[in-house]
Amino acid sequence: MTAWLAIIAPAWIAGSILGLLSAPLGCLVLWRRMAFFADALAHGTLLGVGLAVWWQLPMGMGIVIVSIMVVAGLVLIDDERLPVDAVLAVVAVSLLCLGLLTLTQLTDQQANVLGFLFGNLLELDWADLPALMVSVLIGLAFLGYIWPAQLKLATHEALARIQGINPTRQRLFFMGVLAGFCAIALQAVGSLLISGLLVLPALTARLWSTAPKQMVVMSLIIAQVGVTLGVWGSVWIDIQTGLAIVLVLAILFFAALIASKFLQKQA
Repeated sequence: MTAWLAIIAPAWIAGSILGLLSAPLGCLVLWRRMAFFADALAHGTLLGVGLAVWWQLPMGMGIVIVSIMVVAGLVLIDDERLPVDAVLAVVAVSLLCLGLLTLTQLTDQQANVLGFLFGNLLELDWADLPALMVSVLIGLAFLGYIWPAQLKLATHEALARIQGINPTRQRLFFMGVLAGFCAIALQAVGSLLISGLLVLPALTARLWSTAPKQMVVMSLIIAQVGVTLGVWGSVWIDIQTGLAIVLVLAILFFAALIASKFLQKQA
């Protein structure tokens, strides 16, 4: 048991730390209606990793480069004739294909592709936790700084403009936080599942909350439950840790949805 704990405990703590940022950020993603953008950015992390390995750069730098490319590309291809969600879906699948192509054809990372796609928290050890904690704290501090403006833009953009809030600048700030989260969440749940870790706790909390603060608190609790059950469950049934975490969060969402519908019928 002690040997297992030495392997699982760092992963469990790392996932719990990550949940501190994913929960409030996921709430903002829902409020700002940017779930498709988050998904596209998450898929872009795979291309960022591929470019970083190919160019022999730090992994985070590769992800930042791709994030900037995604934002610039979306500005360039913006067209009122095209639905935004459809454009983002095309961007997401294109980034995923390019990322897989780069990793498998231009680098020697073929054996690690599954880990990049679905994550592997169990590879983290105690030495990795301080850097992760610092990254999450920086993310939380910046999120706290932009939170009032983001909340106003999410609830009433016209009023926010009157109050002097610049929507474009705040959108870029928010995209920056999302890009940073994708970079640090890649090892936890992988490129394919980052958006699930972001959106599912917030979506579940939305079913039962009546105020923004309540939704954030409930999302935090749900994220921690999902990480705990996912990490320990992945070891128990021997599957990818990221898959297990997102699967648990999905089960919690559907259970909450069914329960809420049942209670509505009873009322």
